[in-house]
Parts: sequence; C-alpha cells; structure tokens
Amino acid sequence: MTNKPHINVVWLKRDLRLQDNEAITNALSTGKPTLLLYVFEHILLNDNHYSERHFNFIKESINDLNKQLEPYNTKILSVTSDIQTAFNLIQEFYKIDAIFSHVETGILVTYNRDKEFTRYCRNNFIRWNESKNNGVERGLTNRDNWLEQWEDYISQPLLEFHPEDNQLISLHAISKLESVLTVTNLDTPKDSLFQKGGSSIAWKYASSFFENRHKDYMFNISKPEASRTSCSRLSPYIAWGNVSIRQIFQKAQNIKEQSKDKRHIGGFLSRLRWQAHFIQKFEMEHTMENESVNKGYHKLKKSISLKYQQAWKEGQTGFPLVDASMRCLVETGYVNFRMRAMLVSFFTHILWQPWQNASEHLSQQFLDFEPGIHFPQLQMQAGETGINNLRIYNPTLNGLKHDPDAEFIKKWVPELAHLDVPFIHEPYLMTELEQGLYNFKLGEDYPKPIVDIKENRKRASDILWNMKKDPDVVKESFRILKRHTLKDRNSLLRNN
Repeated sequence: MTNKPHINVVWLKRDLRLQDNEAITNALSTGKPTLLLYVFEHILLNDNHYSERHFNFIKESINDLNKQLEPYNTKILSVTSDIQTAFNLIQEFYKIDAIFSHVETGILVTYNRDKEFTRYCRNNFIRWNESKNNGVERGLTNRDNWLEQWEDYISQPLLEFHPEDNQLISLHAISKLESVLTVTNLDTPKDSLFQKGGSSIAWKYASSFFENRHKDYMFNISKPEASRTSCSRLSPYIAWGNVSIRQIFQKAQNIKEQSKDKRHIGGFLSRLRWQAHFIQKFEMEHTMENESVNKGYHKLKKSISLKYQQAWKEGQTGFPLVDASMRCLVETGYVNFRMRAMLVSFFTHILWQPWQNASEHLSQQFLDFEPGIHFPQLQMQAGETGINNLRIYNPTLNGLKHDPDAEFIKKWVPELAHLDVPFIHEPYLMTELEQGLYNFKLGEDYPKPIVDIKENRKRASDILWNMKKDPDVVKESFRILKRHTLKDRNSLLRNN
C-alpha cells in the first residue's frame, strides 16, 4: 500500500479512561487521525502475577469505553498479540507518526518490553511520547521536592476528552485492521463476586462513597466486614486507570470542604498520597520485585514448606481470621488493608516463609493488583525494609478486636458458624466434650492449627529484631532513608 495515511496511536495500558488521560489529550491536540489501541500482550497473559480476573476487569473496562465512544463512530482496537507484532500489522495500513502512552510503573517484563519498544520506535522513525502517570516521576534519584511537585500535579485542571469531528479512526477502518490482527473476545462472566470494570461503574462507587459511605470510613477501616462498605472500594478502578488519582483527589477535596465528616475524607485523602508515595518508591527501586530493597536482608534464609504455603493459599491453616481472609480474597478479589497485612505477616513471620513465595499468589488474587503498591507493601509487612516498625500480627487478637461477633469469619468459614463466638475465634481450645456437644470434630471439620503461633512468633521477632542491628542492614537503612524519605514525612498524613 503506497501513500499510507498518517496517524497517531494511543497505546492504552493502565489508563483505561477517556477523561483526564494525558496520552489521549496529547494525541488529539496534534489534530491528526488517532487510533485507540489496547493489546492483550502474551508476556502478561503468561505472567504469573496476573490472572483471569485481571483480564476480565480490563475487558469490562474496554467495553465501557466502547459504549462511551459510540457517538464518535469508533472503538478501542483490542487485540491479542506481542506489542511489536501489533504495530507492524497496523503499519501495513498506516504510517504511524507518533505513539502516545503513559509511563508505566510495572513489573520487570513490562520494563524490559519498554526498552525493546524504544528501539523499535527509533528503527521505525516513530516518536513515542510517554506521559506522567498519576504524578509518578521516572528517573528520580531522591525525593527532594517530590511531594510539592506531586501536589502541584494533582491540583492541575482535569483534562477533557474533546476529539475533533472524525478525528478518531472509524469503525469501518478498524474492521480492516481486525482482519489481519487477532481480535480479543471481550465477553466476560456475568455472574461473579468481583467488582466490574469501567469508568462508569467507578464513578458509581465514588458517588456512593462521597455521598454516604465515607461517614464511617475511619471507624471501620480495619474491620474486615464493615470495611467492605465503608471503604471507597475504588482501588481496582485506580489500579487499572478507570479513574485518575487527580480526578478522585479533587473530588474528595471538594466534598471535604462541604462535609461535616472532614476527618473521614481527610483520612481518605492521606491514603491517596501514600498510594503515590509507594508507587514512586517502586519506580526508583525496580529490583524490589524479586529482592528485599534492603540488601542486608538478602542473607536471611528461610526453610520452604510447600505444605504450609498450600494451607495458607487454601484458607486451611487452622487460624479462623487468616482462613476467612484468604477465602474471601480468593472469591471476591478484595480484603481490607489490615487483613492483607495480616495475611503477609502470618505467611512470613508465623509460617516463616519467604515473602517472594507469597507474591504471585496474592497478586493473582488482588483485583486491584498494582505493582507499585504490591511489592513495597509485601516487604514492609515482612519486616525486611529495615526502616519500618516490625509488625507481627496476631490473628486471634485481630479477630476479637475487629470482628468481635465473628460475622466475617462465619461468612467465610461456615464450618465454624454454628459454634459459640469464643470458639469461632479459637476452635482449637475446645475440649473433646465440647466438640461432642457441638457435633464438631477438630482436625476433620476444620483443621487444627498448622503451627504453634506463640513459639513461631517469638522466633520471628527475635531474628528480625536482631537483624535490624546488623551492620549491612543499618547501612542499607540509611541509604533507603536518604533516597526515599520526604522532607516533611508528616505532610503525607495531614488531613489536607
């Protein structure tokens, strides 16, 4: 084909929205015809951090975008391919002048893919324009002035989606591209317990949170059952870019100015700041995906127990709150922050397993899997940063405090539901006589504890506290603090 039409391509990744999308805005500002593209890449389809629930959420998000794009006689070209193959086939029909996307703080395979794609663009005389994503900066060596720059970014006006007439590649033209590409089937299961993807649904969650649900936010944030309604539940929509942090932050600020519940909205705002802080940390420490950020902990060796790991994954450890949290996560893709921290703490401290062995299972289950949150939090909860307080969660005490009536446990560990509440929290304390009275057999109806929690907790505490004094750990702690600590750390926590 000679005299190919010149176009721009917007390569959508974790920015599945039309509004406040800098890549889309920049592409449209050139005035050139523009194609919106999403590629289900083989490297991610085959990566063990991802699972079907993530791709279904992405498909739902694309379907929602396609409905929004109907008035413009276009849609997202959604294909399954390697990224370079996809662009090669598009170039059979068009001369691609520029590609627009955001800077992705992803896993190692996407980082390496981006390096290869940079060479591809250079060899094909294509400009690749990458936009800042949610205020995260690439190439920083320290955090001097980072918070000020982030707050400046977050306060800028929202970007509106206003394509010119017929600027977006038409449905008819896209159908020709689909004839040479492997089109992705965007159908998803209708009946599931997972939140559905899409900007439209994201704003329904946001509206209900800001209108009413936020009023008990800080009261219920640690409660495994109540938090399911009192928390915003926006995390998957932020992780996959159905909404931008800037959109949600500005909306929350406006609500706070008018609200009587300033403490709760303020607490929510501080967590949006922390979200950006952790992603920025991961952006600056890419080895965190596989290794402890504090190199002093590389000498920490733990014995692998596949038996323990499998019991933890299946919610069969004999510790009710741990098992309820894991089963809930597997079925719904969500548990609150405290339960996530407890699951990691139990795995790494009580079972004394390497955090790396928990990483893929948890990332597959979290519907809101965000690499920049996932890996720093894993290491922090495992006690392997050297700069954070060591927290070894006691699942029984957490259950008694945050699920006192055992509502959450009864829902997700139904084999305990007919017991009296004290026994639901600690079934292993039941005598043979009590088990007979309840027609319940510990070890058959529900597992006995797979470890001695008191003994294992002491072992983990002793080893990890001693390691904090190790010269290599101390040296690395200073390096990490110098590289990542903000001048005014408390400013992240202020209620705006």
